[in-house]
Amino acid sequence: MADVDLLVVGGGINGAGIARDAAGRGLSVLLVEQDDLASHTSSASTKLIHGGLRYLEYGEFRLVREALIERERLLAIAPHIIWPLAFVLPQAQSPRPAWMVRLGLFLYDHLGGRRRLPATQTIDLARDPRGAGLKPGQSRAFVYADCWVEDSRLVVLNARDAANRGADIRTRTRLIAARREGDRWHATIADANGTARVTARALVNAAGPWVAEVLARIPGTHRDRGVRLVKGSHIVVPRVYGGDHAFLLQNPDRRVVFAIPYEGAFTLIGTTDEPWQGPPGRAIIDAAETAYLIDTVNRYFARSVTAADIVWTYSGIRPLYDDHAASASAVTRDYVLDLDAAEGAAPLLSVFGGKITTYRKLAEHALERLSATFPLAGGDWTAAAPLPGGGMPHGDFAAFDAALATARPGLPRALLHRLARAYGTDADTLLGGARSVADLGRHFGGGLYAAEVEYLVAHEWARTAEDILYRRSKLGLHVPGGTAAALDAWLAESGT
Repeated sequence: MADVDLLVVGGGINGAGIARDAAGRGLSVLLVEQDDLASHTSSASTKLIHGGLRYLEYGEFRLVREALIERERLLAIAPHIIWPLAFVLPQAQSPRPAWMVRLGLFLYDHLGGRRRLPATQTIDLARDPRGAGLKPGQSRAFVYADCWVEDSRLVVLNARDAANRGADIRTRTRLIAARREGDRWHATIADANGTARVTARALVNAAGPWVAEVLARIPGTHRDRGVRLVKGSHIVVPRVYGGDHAFLLQNPDRRVVFAIPYEGAFTLIGTTDEPWQGPPGRAIIDAAETAYLIDTVNRYFARSVTAADIVWTYSGIRPLYDDHAASASAVTRDYVLDLDAAEGAAPLLSVFGGKITTYRKLAEHALERLSATFPLAGGDWTAAAPLPGGGMPHGDFAAFDAALATARPGLPRALLHRLARAYGTDADTLLGGARSVADLGRHFGGGLYAAEVEYLVAHEWARTAEDILYRRSKLGLHVPGGTAAALDAWLAESGT
Protein backbone atom coordinates (compact mmCIF):
# COMPACT_ATOMS: atom_id res chain seq x y z
CA MET A 1 0.00 0.00 0.00
CA ALA A 2 1.38 3.36 -1.05
CA ASP A 3 1.37 6.15 1.52
CA VAL A 4 1.72 9.76 0.35
CA ASP A 5 1.20 13.26 1.63
CA LEU A 6 -1.04 14.31 -1.26
CA LEU A 7 -3.26 12.34 -3.62
CA VAL A 8 -4.27 14.46 -6.64
CA VAL A 9 -7.15 13.31 -8.83
CA GLY A 10 -7.02 14.77 -12.33
CA GLY A 11 -4.25 15.18 -14.88
CA GLY A 12 -5.34 18.43 -16.46
CA ILE A 13 -3.55 21.73 -15.98
CA ASN A 14 -4.80 22.32 -12.43
CA GLY A 15 -3.96 18.84 -11.17
CA ALA A 16 -0.53 18.88 -12.82
CA GLY A 17 0.19 22.37 -11.50
CA ILE A 18 -0.76 21.42 -7.94
CA ALA A 19 1.31 18.24 -8.13
CA ARG A 20 4.34 20.22 -9.33
CA ASP A 21 4.01 22.89 -6.64
CA ALA A 22 3.54 20.32 -3.85
CA ALA A 23 6.43 18.11 -4.99
CA GLY A 24 8.70 21.15 -5.11
CA ARG A 25 7.84 21.87 -1.47
CA GLY A 26 9.06 18.43 -0.47
CA LEU A 27 5.69 16.68 -0.23
CA SER A 28 5.20 13.15 -1.50
CA VAL A 29 2.62 13.27 -4.28
CA LEU A 30 0.61 10.73 -6.26
CA LEU A 31 -1.40 12.02 -9.24
CA VAL A 32 -3.94 9.79 -10.97
CA GLU A 33 -5.57 10.59 -14.31
CA GLN A 34 -8.24 8.35 -15.79
CA ASP A 35 -7.10 8.97 -19.39
CA ASP A 36 -4.03 10.67 -20.83
CA LEU A 37 -2.62 13.90 -19.45
CA ALA A 38 -4.56 16.90 -20.85
CA SER A 39 -6.89 14.56 -22.68
CA HIS A 40 -9.99 16.70 -22.15
CA THR A 41 -10.46 20.38 -21.25
CA SER A 42 -6.79 21.29 -21.02
CA SER A 43 -6.06 20.36 -24.63
CA ALA A 44 -9.27 21.93 -25.97
CA SER A 45 -8.57 25.58 -25.15
CA THR A 46 -8.03 28.45 -27.59
CA LYS A 47 -4.38 28.06 -26.57
CA LEU A 48 -3.90 31.53 -25.16
CA ILE A 49 -2.14 32.85 -22.10
CA HIS A 50 -4.17 36.00 -21.69
CA GLY A 51 -5.82 38.30 -19.22
CA GLY A 52 -9.23 37.82 -20.79
CA LEU A 53 -10.08 41.19 -22.28
CA ARG A 54 -13.79 40.44 -22.51
CA TYR A 55 -13.97 39.55 -18.79
CA LEU A 56 -13.57 43.26 -18.00
CA GLU A 57 -17.06 43.72 -19.41
CA TYR A 58 -18.37 41.49 -16.62
CA GLY A 59 -16.42 43.29 -13.89
CA GLU A 60 -13.90 40.47 -13.38
CA PHE A 61 -11.10 42.89 -12.49
CA ARG A 62 -9.40 40.66 -9.91
CA LEU A 63 -9.32 37.72 -12.30
CA VAL A 64 -8.02 39.83 -15.19
CA ARG A 65 -5.31 41.41 -13.05
CA GLU A 66 -4.13 38.04 -11.75
CA ALA A 67 -4.14 36.59 -15.25
CA LEU A 68 -2.18 39.51 -16.69
CA ILE A 69 0.48 39.13 -13.99
CA GLU A 70 0.64 35.40 -14.65
CA ARG A 71 0.93 35.99 -18.40
CA GLU A 72 4.43 37.43 -18.09
CA ARG A 73 5.50 34.97 -15.41
CA LEU A 74 4.56 32.00 -17.59
CA LEU A 75 6.23 33.56 -20.61
CA ALA A 76 9.44 33.76 -18.58
CA ILE A 77 9.41 30.15 -17.31
CA ALA A 78 8.37 28.48 -20.57
CA PRO A 79 9.65 30.58 -23.50
CA HIS A 80 9.72 27.54 -25.79
CA ILE A 81 5.98 26.77 -25.62
CA ILE A 82 4.73 30.31 -24.86
CA TRP A 83 5.36 33.36 -27.02
CA PRO A 84 3.88 36.84 -27.62
CA LEU A 85 1.09 37.24 -30.15
CA ALA A 86 -0.43 40.47 -31.53
CA PHE A 87 -4.24 40.68 -31.71
CA VAL A 88 -6.00 42.95 -34.18
CA LEU A 89 -9.42 44.13 -32.99
CA PRO A 90 -11.40 45.71 -35.88
CA GLN A 91 -14.01 48.30 -34.97
CA ALA A 92 -16.13 48.55 -38.13
CA GLN A 93 -18.57 45.87 -36.94
CA SER A 94 -18.19 46.36 -33.21
CA PRO A 95 -21.36 46.30 -31.09
CA ARG A 96 -19.40 48.33 -28.52
CA PRO A 97 -18.46 52.00 -29.00
CA ALA A 98 -14.79 52.57 -29.77
CA TRP A 99 -14.29 54.62 -26.59
CA MET A 100 -15.47 51.69 -24.48
CA VAL A 101 -13.13 49.25 -26.22
CA ARG A 102 -10.21 51.67 -25.90
CA LEU A 103 -10.92 52.18 -22.20
CA GLY A 104 -10.95 48.42 -21.72
CA LEU A 105 -7.61 48.14 -23.49
CA PHE A 106 -6.16 50.93 -21.35
CA LEU A 107 -7.10 48.95 -18.25
CA TYR A 108 -5.74 45.81 -19.88
CA ASP A 109 -2.40 47.51 -20.44
CA HIS A 110 -2.10 48.74 -16.85
CA LEU A 111 -3.87 46.31 -14.50
CA GLY A 112 -1.13 43.69 -14.50
CA GLY A 113 2.07 45.71 -14.44
CA ARG A 114 2.95 44.91 -18.06
CA ARG A 115 6.72 44.83 -18.67
CA ARG A 116 7.66 42.71 -21.69
CA LEU A 117 4.67 43.00 -23.98
CA PRO A 118 3.93 46.12 -26.08
CA ALA A 119 1.14 48.56 -25.28
CA THR A 120 -2.04 48.89 -27.32
CA GLN A 121 -1.87 50.89 -30.54
CA THR A 122 -4.46 52.17 -33.00
CA ILE A 123 -4.03 51.38 -36.71
CA ASP A 124 -5.74 52.16 -40.02
CA LEU A 125 -6.57 48.80 -41.58
CA ALA A 126 -6.75 50.34 -45.05
CA ARG A 127 -3.07 51.25 -44.84
CA ASP A 128 -1.56 48.84 -42.34
CA PRO A 129 -0.45 45.44 -43.77
CA ARG A 130 -2.33 43.73 -40.95
CA GLY A 131 -5.54 44.73 -42.69
CA ALA A 132 -4.74 42.49 -45.67
CA GLY A 133 -7.24 39.69 -46.11
CA LEU A 134 -10.16 41.56 -44.53
CA LYS A 135 -13.21 42.64 -46.50
CA PRO A 136 -13.18 46.24 -47.78
CA GLY A 137 -14.66 48.84 -45.49
CA GLN A 138 -12.61 47.97 -42.41
CA SER A 139 -10.99 51.11 -41.07
CA ARG A 140 -9.83 51.62 -37.51
CA ALA A 141 -8.59 48.77 -35.36
CA PHE A 142 -6.82 48.40 -32.06
CA VAL A 143 -3.81 46.10 -31.71
CA TYR A 144 -2.95 44.62 -28.33
CA ALA A 145 -0.66 41.83 -27.10
CA ASP A 146 -1.24 38.54 -25.35
CA CYS A 147 0.53 35.18 -25.54
CA TRP A 148 0.13 31.86 -27.30
CA VAL A 149 0.65 28.55 -25.49
CA GLU A 150 0.91 24.92 -26.50
CA ASP A 151 -1.72 24.00 -23.93
CA SER A 152 -1.36 20.22 -23.70
CA ARG A 153 2.43 20.54 -23.59
CA LEU A 154 2.09 22.97 -20.67
CA VAL A 155 0.26 20.24 -18.78
CA VAL A 156 2.84 17.59 -19.63
CA LEU A 157 5.76 19.83 -18.65
CA ASN A 158 4.17 20.54 -15.27
CA ALA A 159 3.71 16.79 -14.77
CA ARG A 160 7.31 16.17 -15.84
CA ASP A 161 8.65 18.73 -13.40
CA ALA A 162 6.52 17.20 -10.65
CA ALA A 163 7.94 13.77 -11.49
CA ASN A 164 11.48 15.16 -11.57
CA ARG A 165 10.87 16.36 -8.00
CA GLY A 166 9.62 13.00 -6.81
CA ALA A 167 5.91 12.88 -7.70
CA ASP A 168 4.37 9.64 -8.94
CA ILE A 169 2.33 10.40 -12.08
CA ARG A 170 -0.03 7.62 -13.15
CA THR A 171 -2.05 8.02 -16.32
CA ARG A 172 -4.95 5.79 -17.31
CA THR A 173 -5.58 5.27 -13.61
CA ARG A 174 -8.94 5.97 -11.93
CA LEU A 175 -9.93 6.79 -8.39
CA ILE A 176 -12.53 4.14 -7.58
CA ALA A 177 -13.36 5.12 -4.01
CA ALA A 178 -12.02 7.04 -1.03
CA ARG A 179 -12.96 7.30 2.62
CA ARG A 180 -11.64 9.12 5.64
CA GLU A 181 -10.18 7.24 8.56
CA GLY A 182 -9.16 9.90 11.06
CA ASP A 183 -6.37 12.02 9.63
CA ARG A 184 -5.79 9.75 6.62
CA TRP A 185 -7.56 9.11 3.34
CA HIS A 186 -7.84 5.46 2.30
CA ALA A 187 -8.34 5.28 -1.45
CA THR A 188 -8.68 2.60 -4.07
CA ILE A 189 -7.27 3.27 -7.54
CA ALA A 190 -7.39 1.10 -10.64
CA ASP A 191 -5.50 0.75 -13.89
CA ALA A 192 -5.20 -1.94 -16.57
CA ASN A 193 -3.33 -4.16 -14.12
CA GLY A 194 -6.03 -4.09 -11.43
CA THR A 195 -6.65 -2.19 -8.21
CA ALA A 196 -4.31 -0.80 -5.57
CA ARG A 197 -4.69 0.84 -2.17
CA VAL A 198 -3.34 4.28 -1.29
CA THR A 199 -3.31 6.28 1.91
CA ALA A 200 -2.84 10.04 1.89
CA ARG A 201 -2.82 12.90 4.35
CA ALA A 202 -4.84 15.08 1.95
CA LEU A 203 -6.89 14.59 -1.20
CA VAL A 204 -7.19 17.11 -4.03
CA ASN A 205 -10.12 16.77 -6.41
CA ALA A 206 -8.95 18.48 -9.60
CA ALA A 207 -11.00 16.31 -11.94
CA GLY A 208 -12.31 19.19 -14.03
CA PRO A 209 -15.68 18.28 -15.59
CA TRP A 210 -15.72 15.18 -13.36
CA VAL A 211 -15.28 17.11 -10.10
CA ALA A 212 -18.86 16.38 -8.99
CA GLU A 213 -18.59 12.72 -9.98
CA VAL A 214 -15.47 12.32 -7.85
CA LEU A 215 -17.26 13.89 -4.90
CA ALA A 216 -20.09 11.38 -5.39
CA ARG A 217 -17.61 8.53 -4.83
CA ILE A 218 -16.58 9.91 -1.45
CA PRO A 219 -19.04 9.46 1.42
CA GLY A 220 -19.60 12.20 3.96
CA THR A 221 -18.40 15.15 1.89
CA HIS A 222 -20.28 18.43 1.71
CA ARG A 223 -21.31 19.59 -1.74
CA ASP A 224 -22.29 23.22 -1.48
CA ARG A 225 -20.41 24.26 -4.61
CA GLY A 226 -21.69 23.68 -8.12
CA VAL A 227 -20.05 23.25 -11.49
CA ARG A 228 -21.54 24.49 -14.72
CA LEU A 229 -20.42 22.65 -17.83
CA VAL A 230 -19.96 24.71 -20.99
CA LYS A 231 -18.88 23.32 -24.34
CA GLY A 232 -16.34 25.25 -26.40
CA SER A 233 -15.59 24.23 -29.98
CA HIS A 234 -12.99 25.25 -32.55
CA ILE A 235 -12.49 24.69 -36.25
CA VAL A 236 -9.23 24.61 -38.21
CA VAL A 237 -9.20 25.68 -41.86
CA PRO A 238 -6.50 26.51 -44.44
CA ARG A 239 -5.12 29.99 -43.80
CA VAL A 240 -7.62 32.74 -44.53
CA TYR A 241 -5.14 35.60 -44.19
CA GLY A 242 -1.38 36.16 -44.14
CA GLY A 243 0.82 37.37 -41.32
CA ASP A 244 1.69 36.21 -37.82
CA HIS A 245 -0.99 38.26 -36.03
CA ALA A 246 -4.33 37.08 -34.71
CA PHE A 247 -7.75 38.70 -34.89
CA LEU A 248 -10.36 39.21 -32.20
CA LEU A 249 -13.69 39.36 -34.03
CA GLN A 250 -16.75 40.92 -32.42
CA ASN A 251 -20.18 39.55 -33.24
CA PRO A 252 -23.57 41.29 -33.12
CA ASP A 253 -24.51 39.14 -30.08
CA ARG A 254 -21.51 40.69 -28.27
CA ARG A 255 -19.63 37.39 -28.20
CA VAL A 256 -16.11 37.30 -29.60
CA VAL A 257 -14.28 34.77 -31.77
CA PHE A 258 -10.53 34.46 -32.29
CA ALA A 259 -8.85 33.80 -35.64
CA ILE A 260 -5.26 32.70 -35.03
CA PRO A 261 -2.39 31.48 -37.24
CA TYR A 262 -2.03 27.76 -36.54
CA GLU A 263 0.59 25.17 -37.37
CA GLY A 264 1.97 27.23 -40.26
CA ALA A 265 -0.62 26.36 -42.90
CA PHE A 266 -3.88 26.87 -41.04
CA THR A 267 -6.15 29.30 -39.18
CA LEU A 268 -7.67 28.31 -35.84
CA ILE A 269 -11.13 29.75 -35.24
CA GLY A 270 -13.00 29.68 -31.93
CA THR A 271 -14.49 29.42 -29.51
CA THR A 272 -18.17 28.83 -28.86
CA ASP A 273 -19.95 28.87 -25.51
CA GLU A 274 -22.77 26.34 -25.37
CA PRO A 275 -24.37 24.82 -22.25
CA TRP A 276 -23.52 21.13 -21.76
CA GLN A 277 -26.49 19.31 -20.27
CA GLY A 278 -25.32 15.70 -20.15
CA PRO A 279 -22.70 13.95 -18.04
CA PRO A 280 -19.03 14.76 -18.71
CA GLY A 281 -17.54 13.01 -21.71
CA ARG A 282 -15.95 13.45 -25.09
CA ALA A 283 -17.45 16.48 -26.83
CA ILE A 284 -17.80 17.11 -30.55
CA ILE A 285 -18.81 20.22 -32.45
CA ASP A 286 -22.39 20.44 -33.69
CA ALA A 287 -23.83 21.99 -36.84
CA ALA A 288 -24.97 25.19 -35.11
CA GLU A 289 -21.50 25.83 -33.66
CA THR A 290 -19.89 25.17 -37.03
CA ALA A 291 -22.24 27.61 -38.74
CA TYR A 292 -21.64 30.25 -36.05
CA LEU A 293 -17.87 30.13 -36.46
CA ILE A 294 -18.04 30.08 -40.26
CA ASP A 295 -20.47 33.01 -40.32
CA THR A 296 -18.14 34.99 -38.07
CA VAL A 297 -15.17 34.44 -40.34
CA ASN A 298 -17.15 35.26 -43.46
CA ARG A 299 -18.43 38.47 -41.91
CA TYR A 300 -14.86 39.80 -41.69
CA PHE A 301 -12.60 38.11 -44.23
CA ALA A 302 -12.48 38.40 -48.00
CA ARG A 303 -11.83 34.71 -48.45
CA SER A 304 -15.02 32.76 -47.80
CA VAL A 305 -14.94 29.62 -45.70
CA THR A 306 -17.37 26.70 -45.96
CA ALA A 307 -17.78 23.53 -43.94
CA ALA A 308 -15.92 21.69 -46.71
CA ASP A 309 -12.78 23.70 -45.86
CA ILE A 310 -12.59 22.40 -42.29
CA VAL A 311 -9.59 20.11 -41.82
CA TRP A 312 -10.02 19.46 -38.10
CA THR A 313 -12.28 20.34 -35.21
CA TYR A 314 -11.93 19.94 -31.48
CA SER A 315 -14.27 20.56 -28.59
CA GLY A 316 -13.93 20.56 -24.84
CA ILE A 317 -16.14 20.86 -21.78
CA ARG A 318 -15.16 23.67 -19.46
CA PRO A 319 -15.96 23.02 -15.79
CA LEU A 320 -16.87 26.55 -14.74
CA TYR A 321 -17.85 27.51 -11.24
CA ASP A 322 -21.62 27.94 -11.22
CA ASP A 323 -22.29 31.58 -10.37
CA HIS A 324 -25.84 31.32 -11.78
CA ALA A 325 -25.14 33.71 -14.67
CA ALA A 326 -27.91 33.87 -17.26
CA SER A 327 -25.77 32.90 -20.26
CA ALA A 328 -22.86 30.53 -20.76
CA SER A 329 -20.68 33.37 -22.06
CA ALA A 330 -21.19 35.36 -18.86
CA VAL A 331 -20.26 32.56 -16.44
CA THR A 332 -17.19 33.50 -14.44
CA ARG A 333 -13.83 32.03 -15.45
CA ASP A 334 -12.56 32.57 -11.92
CA TYR A 335 -11.85 29.60 -9.69
CA VAL A 336 -13.13 28.51 -6.30
CA LEU A 337 -11.23 26.20 -3.95
CA ASP A 338 -13.58 24.36 -1.62
CA LEU A 339 -11.89 22.94 1.48
CA ASP A 340 -13.71 20.21 3.41
CA ALA A 341 -11.63 19.85 6.56
CA ALA A 342 -13.29 19.15 9.87
CA GLU A 343 -11.00 19.30 12.89
CA GLY A 344 -8.87 16.17 13.13
CA ALA A 345 -10.11 14.84 9.78
CA ALA A 346 -8.11 14.42 6.58
CA PRO A 347 -8.81 17.40 4.28
CA LEU A 348 -10.43 17.30 0.86
CA LEU A 349 -9.79 20.22 -1.48
CA SER A 350 -12.01 20.46 -4.58
CA VAL A 351 -11.19 22.76 -7.49
CA PHE A 352 -14.07 24.45 -9.31
CA GLY A 353 -13.53 26.54 -12.43
CA GLY A 354 -10.33 28.27 -13.45
CA LYS A 355 -8.55 28.99 -16.70
CA ILE A 356 -5.25 27.81 -18.07
CA THR A 357 -3.54 31.19 -17.57
CA THR A 358 -4.07 31.18 -13.81
CA TYR A 359 -3.24 27.53 -13.11
CA ARG A 360 0.08 28.31 -11.38
CA LYS A 361 -1.48 30.84 -9.01
CA LEU A 362 -4.37 28.45 -8.37
CA ALA A 363 -1.81 25.82 -7.33
CA GLU A 364 -0.19 28.26 -4.88
CA HIS A 365 -3.58 29.06 -3.39
CA ALA A 366 -4.36 25.35 -3.12
CA LEU A 367 -1.23 24.73 -1.05
CA GLU A 368 -2.10 27.76 1.10
CA ARG A 369 -5.51 26.25 1.81
CA LEU A 370 -3.80 23.01 2.87
CA SER A 371 -1.23 24.76 5.08
CA ALA A 372 -2.86 23.52 8.29
CA THR A 373 -2.03 19.98 7.18
CA PHE A 374 1.40 20.76 5.72
CA PRO A 375 2.75 23.62 7.88
CA LEU A 376 6.38 22.78 7.13
CA ALA A 377 5.97 22.81 3.35
CA GLY A 378 8.36 25.20 1.64
CA GLY A 379 7.33 28.61 0.39
CA ASP A 380 6.11 29.69 -3.02
CA TRP A 381 8.68 28.79 -5.64
CA THR A 382 7.06 28.18 -9.03
CA ALA A 383 6.94 31.79 -10.26
CA ALA A 384 10.60 31.84 -11.23
CA ALA A 385 11.49 28.16 -11.74
CA PRO A 386 11.63 27.25 -15.45
CA LEU A 387 9.53 24.39 -16.69
CA PRO A 388 11.45 21.51 -18.34
CA GLY A 389 13.14 22.80 -21.48
CA GLY A 390 12.59 26.43 -20.53
CA GLY A 391 15.90 27.07 -18.83
CA MET A 392 17.56 28.74 -21.81
CA PRO A 393 19.89 31.71 -21.15
CA HIS A 394 17.89 34.91 -20.54
CA GLY A 395 14.77 33.12 -21.80
CA ASP A 396 15.96 33.90 -25.33
CA PHE A 397 14.27 31.33 -27.53
CA ALA A 398 15.53 32.83 -30.81
CA ALA A 399 19.14 32.52 -29.69
CA PHE A 400 18.61 28.96 -28.50
CA ASP A 401 16.85 28.04 -31.75
CA ALA A 402 19.73 29.43 -33.82
CA ALA A 403 22.34 27.68 -31.66
CA LEU A 404 20.58 24.32 -32.06
CA ALA A 405 20.61 24.72 -35.84
CA THR A 406 24.30 25.63 -35.80
CA ALA A 407 25.19 22.64 -33.63
CA ARG A 408 23.37 20.15 -35.88
CA PRO A 409 23.82 21.29 -39.49
CA GLY A 410 23.02 17.83 -40.86
CA LEU A 411 19.42 17.91 -39.64
CA PRO A 412 16.62 19.81 -41.43
CA ARG A 413 16.17 23.34 -40.14
CA ALA A 414 12.38 23.06 -39.99
CA LEU A 415 12.63 19.87 -37.92
CA LEU A 416 15.06 21.46 -35.47
CA HIS A 417 12.84 24.52 -35.09
CA ARG A 418 9.80 22.38 -34.31
CA LEU A 419 11.74 20.34 -31.76
CA ALA A 420 13.12 23.51 -30.17
CA ARG A 421 9.60 24.87 -29.84
CA ALA A 422 8.20 21.66 -28.38
CA TYR A 423 11.05 20.58 -26.10
CA GLY A 424 13.29 23.61 -25.58
CA THR A 425 16.64 22.63 -24.11
CA ASP A 426 15.43 19.02 -23.82
CA ALA A 427 15.64 18.77 -27.62
CA ASP A 428 19.30 17.81 -27.15
CA THR A 429 18.27 14.87 -24.98
CA LEU A 430 15.75 13.76 -27.58
CA LEU A 431 18.25 14.05 -30.44
CA GLY A 432 21.12 12.39 -28.61
CA GLY A 433 24.00 11.92 -31.00
CA ALA A 434 21.91 12.31 -34.16
CA ARG A 435 23.66 14.17 -36.95
CA SER A 436 21.36 13.23 -39.83
CA VAL A 437 17.78 12.04 -40.26
CA ALA A 438 19.12 8.52 -40.73
CA ASP A 439 20.13 8.61 -37.06
CA LEU A 440 16.55 9.32 -35.96
CA GLY A 441 15.09 5.96 -36.92
CA ARG A 442 11.87 5.24 -38.74
CA HIS A 443 10.10 8.19 -40.34
CA PHE A 444 6.34 8.06 -39.80
CA GLY A 445 5.73 11.13 -41.97
CA GLY A 446 5.31 14.82 -41.30
CA GLY A 447 8.71 15.04 -39.62
CA LEU A 448 7.92 12.48 -36.91
CA TYR A 449 10.77 10.01 -36.35
CA ALA A 450 11.14 7.04 -34.05
CA ALA A 451 13.60 8.95 -31.84
CA GLU A 452 10.88 11.42 -30.90
CA VAL A 453 8.30 8.70 -30.34
CA GLU A 454 10.69 6.84 -28.05
CA TYR A 455 11.38 10.04 -26.12
CA LEU A 456 7.67 10.71 -25.64
CA VAL A 457 7.06 7.19 -24.41
CA ALA A 458 10.03 7.27 -22.02
CA HIS A 459 9.64 10.79 -20.66
CA GLU A 460 6.10 12.06 -21.30
CA TRP A 461 3.71 9.15 -20.64
CA ALA A 462 2.68 8.84 -24.31
CA ARG A 463 1.07 5.48 -25.06
CA THR A 464 -1.02 5.86 -28.23
CA ALA A 465 -0.89 7.56 -31.60
CA GLU A 466 -3.49 10.07 -30.42
CA ASP A 467 -1.30 10.99 -27.44
CA ILE A 468 1.57 11.72 -29.81
CA LEU A 469 -0.18 13.20 -32.86
CA TYR A 470 -2.73 15.44 -31.14
CA ARG A 471 -1.55 16.17 -27.58
CA ARG A 472 2.26 15.98 -27.38
CA SER A 473 2.20 17.60 -30.82
CA LYS A 474 -0.23 18.59 -33.56
CA LEU A 475 1.52 16.49 -36.17
CA GLY A 476 -1.80 14.80 -36.88
CA LEU A 477 -2.50 17.79 -39.13
CA HIS A 478 0.63 17.15 -41.17
CA VAL A 479 1.17 13.39 -41.42
CA PRO A 480 -0.20 11.33 -44.32
CA GLY A 481 -3.29 9.14 -44.03
CA GLY A 482 -2.72 5.88 -42.22
CA THR A 483 -0.02 7.28 -39.94
CA ALA A 484 -2.04 6.85 -36.75
CA ALA A 485 -2.67 3.17 -37.45
CA ALA A 486 0.98 2.59 -38.37
CA LEU A 487 2.14 4.38 -35.23
CA ASP A 488 -0.21 2.42 -32.98
CA ALA A 489 1.04 -0.81 -34.52
CA TRP A 490 4.65 0.23 -33.96
CA LEU A 491 3.91 1.16 -30.34
CA ALA A 492 2.25 -2.24 -29.78
CA GLU A 493 5.22 -4.07 -31.28
CA SER A 494 7.62 -2.12 -29.08
CA GLY A 495 5.65 -3.11 -25.98
CA THR A 496 4.51 0.33 -24.76
